[in-house]
Amino acid sequence: MSSLESVTQSLAGLSITPSASITHAETNSPASWRETLLATSSAPKSFELIKTLVYKPKTAKTAIPVPVVVIAREETETSSSALGKKLNLKELRLASEDLLAEFFALDKNSLSLLSLTSETFPKVVTVIDASITSSSSTFALHALSSSATVFLSGQDILSYLRKLETEDLKVQEIDFTSLKSDAAAAPSKPVAKEKEVAKIDGAVQIAIGVKKEVDFSAWYQSVLIKAEMLEYYSVSGCYILRPWSYSIWEEIQEWFNKKIKAMGVQNVYFPMLVSQKVLEREKDHIEGFSPEVAWVTRAGSSDLEEPVAIRPTSETVMYPYYAKWIKSHRDLPLKLNQWNNVVRWEFKHPQPFLRTREFLWQEGHTAHLTKAEADKEVREILDLYRRVYEELLAVPVIPGIKSEKEKFAGALYTTTIEGFVPSSGRGIQAATSHCLGQNFSRPEMFNIVVEDPNDPSGQGKTFAWQNSWGLSTRTIGVMTMVHGDNQGLVLPPRVASVQAVVVPCGITAKTSDEDRAKINNACDDLAKSLIDEGIRARADLREGYTPGYKFNDWEQKGVPLRLEIGPNDLVKQQTLSVRRDTGAKIPVALADLAATIPRMLETIQNEMFQRALAEYNAHLKEVTRWEDFVPTLDSKCIAVIPWCEREACEDDIKERSGRAAEPQDERAPSAGAKSLAIPFEQERWSPIKPGETKCVGCGQDAKRWTMFGRSY
Repeated sequence: MSSLESVTQSLAGLSITPSASITHAETNSPASWRETLLATSSAPKSFELIKTLVYKPKTAKTAIPVPVVVIAREETETSSSALGKKLNLKELRLASEDLLAEFFALDKNSLSLLSLTSETFPKVVTVIDASITSSSSTFALHALSSSATVFLSGQDILSYLRKLETEDLKVQEIDFTSLKSDAAAAPSKPVAKEKEVAKIDGAVQIAIGVKKEVDFSAWYQSVLIKAEMLEYYSVSGCYILRPWSYSIWEEIQEWFNKKIKAMGVQNVYFPMLVSQKVLEREKDHIEGFSPEVAWVTRAGSSDLEEPVAIRPTSETVMYPYYAKWIKSHRDLPLKLNQWNNVVRWEFKHPQPFLRTREFLWQEGHTAHLTKAEADKEVREILDLYRRVYEELLAVPVIPGIKSEKEKFAGALYTTTIEGFVPSSGRGIQAATSHCLGQNFSRPEMFNIVVEDPNDPSGQGKTFAWQNSWGLSTRTIGVMTMVHGDNQGLVLPPRVASVQAVVVPCGITAKTSDEDRAKINNACDDLAKSLIDEGIRARADLREGYTPGYKFNDWEQKGVPLRLEIGPNDLVKQQTLSVRRDTGAKIPVALADLAATIPRMLETIQNEMFQRALAEYNAHLKEVTRWEDFVPTLDSKCIAVIPWCEREACEDDIKERSGRAAEPQDERAPSAGAKSLAIPFEQERWSPIKPGETKCVGCGQDAKRWTMFGRSY
């Protein structure tokens, strides 16, 4: 029996009949759940989501924790500190997956108030948002599965819980709005700032509906779904890249392929499976990936004699064959690249494009005769990555080198380009280029060795100097976060699959078929003329949709330029252009389109980059005292500090900044700051004076200015 059938039968036994009950694709977040329900015809037209949170109070080590189950509207702010004070419980924290499995035998995405039964109810403290019971809304809750939903009224929910009560154990109804007000008014704490509502007033279902500046995470997920960038998949942490996003990756591929082929790099493909014996040959290297390696242990009904891993990266896959192919210094350099997928089984919170269990990337692996050749290529590739972000995606980045702690496992050193997302105040590693040195070519490793042509005796041997470098579909997520707004995606023209969309306007029910055809034909002709000029254009001639709907649709998808043609435009032989990034409207003569539209697209591209660059620079703060370090992070900035470059100091900075930071939701990324990059361009800050300039973290002598921040 399915979970949905079992739930509906149980409810029927309590004389509770859901207004609807449906099965659907598996969902792993409130945003994907809502989107899935909205796309299901059998779901009610109007509903609210119910969230079920489980908190664990702090107890003595010998005591068994009694979980607190909170049932509330998805939008309700449930302050754990205020709730703990109300219930006289210490330090409520969101329960771990293990605790959820122990008490309810469910994961967090399947949990709902229906998990409370006559067996589990006596083992927990149950709290319900009082506003639910008095509401006339229809509420959606998981039917013990992330792929099944039932819809109940507030009274039905209360009735279900009341029937679980005993004489000694009752459901507690709490007004969370009043609870928050009481906590804010408490004299021992500063008055809390009223939380801004994320939902956009008046937003209809086709709109983004969430403010970027208030609920960034929900906004991001909504943009990706509404812009048709991706679709959630049945395996958590894996996503379907729809044509609208994959086309961006194709533009990046085409540009980058041309550049690396001009450098002598050739494309290849190696298998995705690697034996355990080979993968574990390089202990230091694989140690950095071991928690994320996915293993194949069975084929059909038989256990494999030796487990095989799905590549998390390809050094150990490729280098045995480099040793086979490189027999002489004349075989160097060997420069290979592959466009492929890798799997890293992230146990952190997956985030589309940024942190996923499977992703697409290119990984280049090259072997050289000398360190000088390897060093030169490392920087050349890093500069190509910078240009991908800045010239294609209009996203500014800062090139630099990683600290010893943050460098790639097994590398001699790692260079990086670091991006920044102003809305979250977090840095993000945009791409990396590593010099592996001779670590992988040593005899105990892969033994990539050739005769040394510079040895006068002719008997000398030298090990190859190797590099690896990679750029992934993370690019798409960074671009979305940096440029998007409350209308949706904003695409830089150079990567937009549709650079200009032509929309017919002024057509009403009274418009004659002849006039309608004239307007539509003019739009179609305009699109074709732009295509002839090398512009990716489309005419939106869909029937049954108003111009307003089409405007909203293409705005959500971020098309850089909209061109409108109506009856008056036909008379004037013009089109009205509307920029997506600024909303600026400019009439353009049809006779001038060939020259005007390409120029407008270039202006959009350049101005998008300049705005993003100004925003990034405004959030880089020079910090020379520890007292200013955490406040800088809390103001959503990156702290650029004089640093000693010691690993112990870096660990201490992360630990202290995390401890001193403003309270964070446990599901949020770490609040501690780590080193992001030691920028190559040190000249933009005041000179480090040996013996005088001290490290902000520990007070020892500083070596270089280093970017520290919270990051994805």
